[in-house]
Amino acid sequence: MNILVTGATKGIGKAICEILGKEHNIFAAARSNALLKTYQNYCICDLATLDGMKKLGKYIEENKIDVLINNAGEYIYSPIENITSEQLEHITKLNLEAPLYLTSKAVPYMKKSGFGRIINIGSISGVLGEANASMYSAAKSGLIGASKALALELAEYGITVNTINPGWVDTDMGNSSANEGEFSKEEIVECIPQKRFVEPSEIACMIKYLISNEAKGVTGQSINLCAGLTCGY
Repeated sequence: MNILVTGATKGIGKAICEILGKEHNIFAAARSNALLKTYQNYCICDLATLDGMKKLGKYIEENKIDVLINNAGEYIYSPIENITSEQLEHITKLNLEAPLYLTSKAVPYMKKSGFGRIINIGSISGVLGEANASMYSAAKSGLIGASKALALELAEYGITVNTINPGWVDTDMGNSSANEGEFSKEEIVECIPQKRFVEPSEIACMIKYLISNEAKGVTGQSINLCAGLTCGY
């Protein structure tokens, strides 16, 4: 299968490429030129811009993508009164608009071939909400809703659409997010039922199942991979 992964150079995206790349063709997309060149197939683009979205959209159309993994995202921790219109546009475009636009470019080939897998990387912040992260929570919540709608729209064509909502993940983004908040990483871990951050490889392995034939009946689902964080206390 031809699998395109956005945000492919680090964290969750890198783990996805490493694990799925053992059995499939990986097409990587990210902003980093140097890191992307470690992949055979890649597209350098900034998905927070319209030009970047269009560039990757064209790349998707040219490469017959069977599986689209919308992983690229960004987090901003800020009280609502401090957010700017520029920040709002940036977070919304990257976390919500880009996945929808890229999906629109991937779907025609998937429909033609009678098979497709679309995996959106959401967040438990989009499931539960997060104080001082309203922009991020809103965008990820919108992504969950869009995934359910697309699952219904595309079901008859053999295309599944699912969202994975990570909790705290042991990545640079996860650790920097912890440092930006009012609680230390140690205090955050104490609030997680399994007392740990999720490993990026766990998300990659969940995706490995979701793109398999065994998961063809799994669509429109919002899967919380969060070490029990969404279960309550």
